[in-house]
Amino acid sequence: MKADLILYNANAITLDPKKPKANLIAIKKNRILEVGDHSLPEILTSSKTKLINCHGKTVVPGFNDAHCHPFALASSLLGVDCSPAQVTGINDIKVAIHQRAQKTPPGKWIKATGYNEFYLTEKRHPNRWDLDEATSNHPVKLNHRSGHACVLNSLALSLVGISRETADPPGGIIDRDLQSGEPTGLLFEMNRQVDQTTPRLTADELERGMKFTNQTYLSQGITSVQDATASNDFSQWQSYLRLQDIGILKSRVYMMISTTALSSFMDRGLVSGSRDEHLRLGSVKIIVDETTGDIYPSEDKLTQQVLQAHRAGFQVALHAIEERPLKAAASALEQASSYSHRPNLRHRIEHCSICPPELLEHLKKIGVVIVSQPPFIYYSGERYLAEISPQQLQWLYRFKSLLEAGLTIAGSSDSPVVPNSPLVGICAAINRKASAGQVILPEEKITLPQALAMYTINAAYASREEKIKGTISKGKLADLVTLNAELHKIPTDEIKNIGVVMTIIDGNIVWEI
Repeated sequence: MKADLILYNANAITLDPKKPKANLIAIKKNRILEVGDHSLPEILTSSKTKLINCHGKTVVPGFNDAHCHPFALASSLLGVDCSPAQVTGINDIKVAIHQRAQKTPPGKWIKATGYNEFYLTEKRHPNRWDLDEATSNHPVKLNHRSGHACVLNSLALSLVGISRETADPPGGIIDRDLQSGEPTGLLFEMNRQVDQTTPRLTADELERGMKFTNQTYLSQGITSVQDATASNDFSQWQSYLRLQDIGILKSRVYMMISTTALSSFMDRGLVSGSRDEHLRLGSVKIIVDETTGDIYPSEDKLTQQVLQAHRAGFQVALHAIEERPLKAAASALEQASSYSHRPNLRHRIEHCSICPPELLEHLKKIGVVIVSQPPFIYYSGERYLAEISPQQLQWLYRFKSLLEAGLTIAGSSDSPVVPNSPLVGICAAINRKASAGQVILPEEKITLPQALAMYTINAAYASREEKIKGTISKGKLADLVTLNAELHKIPTDEIKNIGVVMTIIDGNIVWEI
């Protein structure tokens, strides 16, 4: 067979143990035809073959962000950017929202995103009265960087039906003024409830936001994303179908769904792994937290939800950050597996941020896949050092320990919580450095090959797609990324600054500088 495209004079890191390095990659249609050395071109080349000289640049498998939120990213790219890179204090937030209000018809919602109170001058959350100063003619929702809190102004609180008489919902908290009992506008773990009563993006807005999102992914070399949004239902599935059909979203999507949406997919004959290489139905996503002081959902309810999905043949992805939620998540997975034997579902735990030794042993026993966020060390390391107790800090993001326990760890950004760049995540996993330079748990540093695997083959394994992607191997999907430097030859601190030269999906160049 003759190749359609050949990359030669490349420094390819294949992640395939059978052939870890190569300097030539031949592609036919959407698959890798051959991986080898310079002796292959004459055999594979025809007059129609496109040849690309990589001039010694590094080529790696397409990056796979194993836990992110594409629609939330699209919304944030259309909203008011209140991230630490753009604002230093609450007054900056007010100014930015006021400027947007000047261009927005009265009564229309204004969405702002990305604030982080730790990095604000005031070292506190904004409140409803702060946002009222920015505008009282528009309902405003300001999302916290974590995605687990938001602030509403007074008009927005009224429109979503939150007042002094409103009780805290299950698993959520309405922050209140200690003297008056009035809601301050700050809400914890209530984004889903708020979003159910606020207008969704219009079709035009969604398309515009996803065009920005698409460019973000491709410019970072992200050829696959795993949508870990816990509220996903059939309408999001249909949106992905449409966006891919009209060519707005090029990256492959593995979409998780909510427990309440499970039956609607099954009624249509869709199960975990359904559809194709561009859009695949993924895990049932369940958030396990202790925001209110108690595990939510309760451990009995959690086990029931996990068992329901498990029996239906769905992979389960459990959001669990701290010790108690992690323990509850591990126990629920273990019980579900003992009640109903369904091999190869490959259940996951998302985040696994604080993992003491006894929990590590439990995770090892049940063989769960871990999907974590190395870039959090870089972007939030300063906050971790200031706010996490020394006892817990020693168990923070234990990448090396998890790998040595034989567990598979996939890397991700949780975008838009932090920027998407896999190279920032790879750099953080290797160096364990915060953006301000502090090193956090140097004993948990991992190697470059291990970090690169987190964003390629391990991420593919997490979505049960390692047979078709994740390495540069003959027969796999032709998803590749060319970088502007040789990974092995630069100081590891500089990996985060490496740029993407070219992104290839299905054998087609979808982005290049």
